[in-house]
Order: sequence, then structure tokens, then C-alpha cells
Amino acid sequence: QVQLVESGGGLVQAGGSLRLSCVASGTIFSINTMGWYRQPPGKQRELVATITSGDITNYADSVKGRFTISRDNAKNTVYLQMSSLKPEDSAVYYCNGAVNGRWVWGQGTQVAVSS
Repeated sequence: QVQLVESGGGLVQAGGSLRLSCVASGTIFSINTMGWYRQPPGKQRELVATITSGDITNYADSVKGRFTISRDNAKNTVYLQMSSLKPEDSAVYYCNGAVNGRWVWGQGTQVAVSS
């Protein structure tokens, strides 16, 4: 069974940085587009960034210039480098990936940004 496991969340002050990681494990034949989504308290889940197998990236307007998505295919891992964090970035961050032709979600990691 394929799993995505996120790590790297935590509490940080406004203006600080965090790096999230998401590792895919299990029997993996292919991983195509991977991405990060977030769900702030009381709100719907929203797209943060995606990266294709060809390293084409896409970002939500709210994080452009502050967040960077990248991937290491040899490690089946996708990263989200978050800089200049704002309190409004506080959310549960979820990893999502097209693994073996199916969309898989991680369990989420909490990011809290204090003002």
C-alpha cells in the first residue's frame, strides 16, 4: 500500500522559515504530479503548489515568491520550502501525489505562524 508521510511542520514566528518534506513509500512504479495543499482552521482545503514529473511548478498567488516546491525523484520525496511566513499561512499542510496512477493524500502536518 502506498503512503505519503509529511514532516517538518511546527511553530514559527512571522518572517521565519520552515521546510516541509513528504516521502512516498510502498510499492511504487511511478510518481507524476505532486503537490502541497493546506487547510486553515474553519476553511476549505486549498492548493499551495504543485510540481510535475518534468519539474514544472505552479503556485497559489498567495505564496508566490515566498514558497518553493521541489522534488527528489530518487528519494520519492517532495519538499516545500516556506520563507517569509505570515500568520495567515497557519494551516494543516497536506501532501498529494499521483502515485501508480492514483491520487494519494498524506495525513497532514501542522504549521503555526505566530505574529
